[in-house]
Amino acid sequence: MKAVLVVLGTLLIAAGFGGGYWYARHGTSEPASKSGVGGRRILYWVDPMHPSYKSDKPGIAPDCGMRLEPVYADEPGAGNQTQKKIAWYRDPQDPNYRSDKPGINPETGNDLVPVYEEPVPGTINVSAERLQLIGVRFGTVESARAEHTIRAVGRIAFDETRISRINSKIEGWVEQLFADHVSQPVRRGEPLLTIYSPEMLASQQEYLLALRSRDMLAGSTVPGVSSHTDSLIEASRRRLELFDISPAQIEEVRRTGKAVRTVTIYSPVAGVITERKVFPRMKITPEMELYTIADLSRVWVLADVFEYEAPNVRVGTPATVTLTSAGGGSLTARVSHILPEVDPQTRTLKVRLDLPNPGLRLRADMFVDVDFRMGRAAALSVPAEAVMDTGMRKTVYVDRGNGAIEPRQVQSGARFGDRIEIVSGLRAGERIVVSGNFLIDSESQMKAAATPQAALIPEAKTSGPNEPAAGSGGHPHQPRRQSP
Repeated sequence: MKAVLVVLGTLLIAAGFGGGYWYARHGTSEPASKSGVGGRRILYWVDPMHPSYKSDKPGIAPDCGMRLEPVYADEPGAGNQTQKKIAWYRDPQDPNYRSDKPGINPETGNDLVPVYEEPVPGTINVSAERLQLIGVRFGTVESARAEHTIRAVGRIAFDETRISRINSKIEGWVEQLFADHVSQPVRRGEPLLTIYSPEMLASQQEYLLALRSRDMLAGSTVPGVSSHTDSLIEASRRRLELFDISPAQIEEVRRTGKAVRTVTIYSPVAGVITERKVFPRMKITPEMELYTIADLSRVWVLADVFEYEAPNVRVGTPATVTLTSAGGGSLTARVSHILPEVDPQTRTLKVRLDLPNPGLRLRADMFVDVDFRMGRAAALSVPAEAVMDTGMRKTVYVDRGNGAIEPRQVQSGARFGDRIEIVSGLRAGERIVVSGNFLIDSESQMKAAATPQAALIPEAKTSGPNEPAAGSGGHPHQPRRQSP
């Protein structure tokens, strides 16, 4: 009986040691569907040196001998590995063997493992809860006709083609002023001033003398006398006309037979006096400017357009001029001229518009708002806030799905209101980040800095027929050997 108890005890001890040994060898290696340390669910195991290699069980990587590490389900972006596109298949023991479909390497008999496209450096994975927490909003790359308005500040100026400068063609002294202050409106043919001129008085006397000579020699029988006196009368009358003596004044001299002591100068145009340089009893000469008169029925608008918007404005571009004063309202106009130089202080270009001035409400140096209505052919565009412009590059963050956000370098064109034209780097319909991209950019830059493969974010491109997609870890040339 005692011997039986000893045998049973020995068997129990052996069973205990055997169970402990089996647990130590097999109990700690759980399959991917089991829980890991702390109850965390393991999805798969990966090679830390080559993250594209994964396995559904722990072990050693066949190509580098590194121990595989678990990937847990609660890690950011852990589930995205299954969404990656397979670039090709490779033999773990023959790095030169590649195939575009799964199978077995007929030379080694090894099962081919997939090689996944590598993400663009700087690509991050953010959960939906975190996106909502940091306030990320998404938009879409749209292809539509670009219509927008360029707004500028304009200033009213005189139409230089409607400015007249009044001079006297004779020398004399001012007797009387009818237009005696600036901003006085005058009509065409309205008197401005009277001048006493000895030269003009002598010219009138010559005209009267020619008239008397004709009357005295009217009955002469000498051939050619009558035609000679007519020539003298015509020459003296022509001289008075060249001195800007009106026909009515010349007729008055002929009718009365007396020279007029003072001569009246009349306004040749209608407008407003903008400058006066003449005063009573002042001696004037032909080279002196007496008045400057501006016709205000039409005026110019000089608008300041920013340098980066100037290429969009051309001669003939329609515009709306809104009055900020003078009772408000708006008028329509078109660009008539673009000045050839940029203001070095404000970096703006002067754009001129011709504008009617009904009721003379528009006054010189008055400020107005000018809206240029622009239209262009259909083009790709994104919200302006979606473009991160660092000065060296312009980046847009593209949503690749399942929380993956990829940085994409773009080339931008003109800005249309709150949208920017995209020349290259994006495709219509792609989903992009339009709000909260500063936080996305910070995390992307940190991740890109920690990625040894690339120091810069590559510009996206469209894959060719014989090369892997942009951002993949593939090689552009054809596989050295193909599997059957």
